[in-house]
Amino acid sequence: MNIARYAIENKIVTIVMTLVMVVGGFVSYKELSRLEDPEYTIKEAMVITRYPGASPEEVEQEVTEVLEREIQRMSQVNEIRSLSKAGISMITVEMKDKYDKDSLPGIWQELRSKVSDAQSNLPPGVEDAIVQDDYGDVFGVVYAVTGDGFSSKEIYEHAKFLQRELSLVPDVAKVDLWGAQREGIYVEFSREKLASLGISQDEVYQKLSQQNSIVPAGSVRVGRDYVRMDAPSGIGEVSDIGAMILRESSEADEDANLIYLRDVARVYREDISPASKILRFNGRPAVALSISTISGGNVMKLGKGVQARLQELQEQTPIGLEVSPIAFQPDAVKKAIDGFILSLMQALIIVIVVLLIFMGLRAGLIIGSVLVITVVATFIFMRLNDVALERISLGALIIALGMLVDNAIVITEGMMVRIQSGMNRLKAAEESVQQTLWPLLGATLIAILAFAAIGTSEDSTGEFCRSLFQVMLYSLLLSWVTAITITPLLCYWFIPQAASSSESDNGTTAPLYDSKLFHMYRNVLETCMTRRWLAVAVLVVLMVLAIIGFAQLKGSFFPSSTIPKFLIHYWLPEGSDIRQTSTDLEDIEAFVMADDRVTQVATFVGAGAPRFMLTYPAEKANSSYGMLLVDVTDHRDIADLMVKFGDYIQVNFPDAQPKLQRLNLGPSPASSYEVKFTGPNPEVLRDLSEQVKLLLRESGGVAIKDNWRQRVKVVRPVYEEYKAQFAGVDRADLNEALESNFNGTLVGVFRESDDLIPIYSRAPEAERKDVSQIGNILIWSPGTRSTIQINQVVSEFSTGWEDAQIHRLDRKRTITVGGEPPEGELASELFERMLPKVMALELPVGYEMSWGGEFESSSDAQGALAGGIPVMAALMMIITVVLFNSLRHPLIIWLTVPLALIGVSAGLLATNEPFGFMPLLGFLSLSGMLIKNAIVLLDQINLELKSNEDVWDAVVQASLSRCRPVMMAAGTTVLGMLPLLMDAFFVGMAVTIMAGLTFASVLTLTVVPVFYVIFFNVKAPVKS
Repeated sequence: MNIARYAIENKIVTIVMTLVMVVGGFVSYKELSRLEDPEYTIKEAMVITRYPGASPEEVEQEVTEVLEREIQRMSQVNEIRSLSKAGISMITVEMKDKYDKDSLPGIWQELRSKVSDAQSNLPPGVEDAIVQDDYGDVFGVVYAVTGDGFSSKEIYEHAKFLQRELSLVPDVAKVDLWGAQREGIYVEFSREKLASLGISQDEVYQKLSQQNSIVPAGSVRVGRDYVRMDAPSGIGEVSDIGAMILRESSEADEDANLIYLRDVARVYREDISPASKILRFNGRPAVALSISTISGGNVMKLGKGVQARLQELQEQTPIGLEVSPIAFQPDAVKKAIDGFILSLMQALIIVIVVLLIFMGLRAGLIIGSVLVITVVATFIFMRLNDVALERISLGALIIALGMLVDNAIVITEGMMVRIQSGMNRLKAAEESVQQTLWPLLGATLIAILAFAAIGTSEDSTGEFCRSLFQVMLYSLLLSWVTAITITPLLCYWFIPQAASSSESDNGTTAPLYDSKLFHMYRNVLETCMTRRWLAVAVLVVLMVLAIIGFAQLKGSFFPSSTIPKFLIHYWLPEGSDIRQTSTDLEDIEAFVMADDRVTQVATFVGAGAPRFMLTYPAEKANSSYGMLLVDVTDHRDIADLMVKFGDYIQVNFPDAQPKLQRLNLGPSPASSYEVKFTGPNPEVLRDLSEQVKLLLRESGGVAIKDNWRQRVKVVRPVYEEYKAQFAGVDRADLNEALESNFNGTLVGVFRESDDLIPIYSRAPEAERKDVSQIGNILIWSPGTRSTIQINQVVSEFSTGWEDAQIHRLDRKRTITVGGEPPEGELASELFERMLPKVMALELPVGYEMSWGGEFESSSDAQGALAGGIPVMAALMMIITVVLFNSLRHPLIIWLTVPLALIGVSAGLLATNEPFGFMPLLGFLSLSGMLIKNAIVLLDQINLELKSNEDVWDAVVQASLSRCRPVMMAAGTTVLGMLPLLMDAFFVGMAVTIMAGLTFASVLTLTVVPVFYVIFFNVKAPVKS
């Protein structure tokens, strides 16, 4: 049975199914997860291994190399990046694109097994490696806990309390603390005084380590019960540590001759210094609460739950302690979703108004109603497939709006023409659907396949944009279903029967196209068909001009975000004390906060901030690094503020390397411009790096640095083996004495509630602060049971230089030089200037150069996208062949695709928009739209030929009858995208589609008939 007839005759079924789609759509909309940007899987894990006391080179050779060799045996590995620093190895393992979030947990388990296997090959003193597979967790809610007049311990304790309470809120995955200043207990004693009393420091260490250890005391039978013996709890107060007895006298008056720890040492409690991380919020010390959402959770729901719980806990919050948001993604999500929903409604209204104007009131309302039903029903499939409401999916709906009316326009137009010519409404519905059913399905599938390459791309960019394909798939298929079912029913109800009841076989009459516009189009069309080769020549000229213009377009990857936040990265020379970094940033944050356009500033010292958004990659721990997260009232002020603050830092902190950066939309590299050099010798790598830095400065680059950073000073004691053996002192004793004197040696822990507070032994301040007295440090000699000065086993202390950071890429030493283009310029422009200069560098034998930054990210994304294009193009070609059972028809159709370049080139040049990744997606989608238009037009030509033996006239009549549907489809698509011109992320794509479709649709209505008469050798009629 004809589908249209079934839908009309079984109208109750059609109505009920329509209601199900509408009601189900609204319910699904309410339940959809909401995000600001789509999620994508960070396919990386970190392997962190500590090797206390080892130099960076020792860490690289003895730890990093061993682990990398084992890890590289995993077939799933795509890339291994490592950083070797003094005492620590950090290996980042990136898996291949084809693995997703469902397969990664098993891979991480295999990674742990590989690392565990390699552990036995590591040298003594290496701690167990830690595999962090939650490296990509996003903390969408970050709060700062501050309090004037409160100690760091009091702030920390309240932050711990909130951490426990907020972890119970629905949809919360975990709550981490950042910047907590931990306390330590310090035992400061003079080795000389201990030696005078005949007490070794090992005796002190042993007593301290034993005091708080928990040892089982066993159980005893008491009658019928078996009772556990409760062991003594150990040290209860810090003062108890000082009361520890070191020696007992053998004399009668023992108490008078007891030696307590407080007699030879100062015992006190204070914050561990230097701190590993420091946080300030608006200039006040703070601890951050970083809250992440469970996988698939609703960040909006989480935000409401966290806010509600904080309100409930307000009564338990000491007066003066404040909990303030540093980053609150639910607000950003709400603002973004509300903005896109508004844009969607605006686009919907625009499309419906256009339909009402050009299709008439009845037809416009019919098509508009079907459009609304289709959009609402799309939410059902989004909910079923866990597609969230976010930037990409909502943008896809706006892009799809104009395309969703195509099928309904064709059906409505066909029924209107037939009904107005006198055909019965039911038969008009049957014929309209019967004749266009499969061509519309084929054209719809082709439009979907035009977006399929991004849906099948496996890299992070493809995953980021995947919802674009998913939404287009659901909505376009639904548009075909509603066009052949709901649309005929509505037309049957609301389009009145013509006064004449006579029916026409083909349903077309000349008076229907008797208007000035149609006469004008007919004249142009017949002129082009008559002078076909001239028309082709003009088309070729236009294409050549378009290609020339396209070559002038700037390149880009993803645009910067319009979020009213930006970053100020700050690097002091490598090896700088974190306290100096913090002091500098205090001055900078005071200057920043003095500007009225700044609303708040969060200062992170020692490492990057928690990953508060997916596209923000946090900087690894480094005492010489700090970052300011600056919030402003209006994102349009950011450019001016970045210049102002950048100038201030350059003038007042000339030794620093600042980098002021906007937040990015989409997956982005650490630096926009990067060059990588790989080779064995650090000296050569650094020389190549300096050459590129010089070229970058000459080319206008800013924020220039390399990832190896500066070499750092190192003091090396020259160990006298013979003298040391004679004194009974080995290298471990020497190292322990140096560490204890300057930093302190961990000798035990103090248990306090759920905290384990470390106990450190170190020299008094006067001894450890004066580096000139290093030769007088005392070492306990176990052999002689006395102390000796360090200069008795060390001939001298030499000062040298070492690479503080050794970076490797796939087990090869690699230095990466990064930089940014000047404000107002694209990274692609800097790349074009640098390309010939870098390529002219002479690389020594054994050294390689590769590109990083935006060029690498864009190339990888386009490569992953290109991998799916041949398959999709082949499927699209097959569909066109199946539809027409011909080769000439598909050839005509595919020759129209390049026409899009004419409009795209003109549009992007006119708006000065770069051709980036999103415009590339827009260009691919254009091909589907143009092929769909060409299919509809050629199908109509074939229909006309069945009742019209004059081929020329059949081509003209078919073009006239498809003129309005084609132009209406183009017009609704173009005008429906107007709201996207205001969105930084979609503006390039919108311009591409709008300009390309406008030019190409006009040209399609003339070029397809011209190509048809050429390919089928149709002669022009002889004028009488």
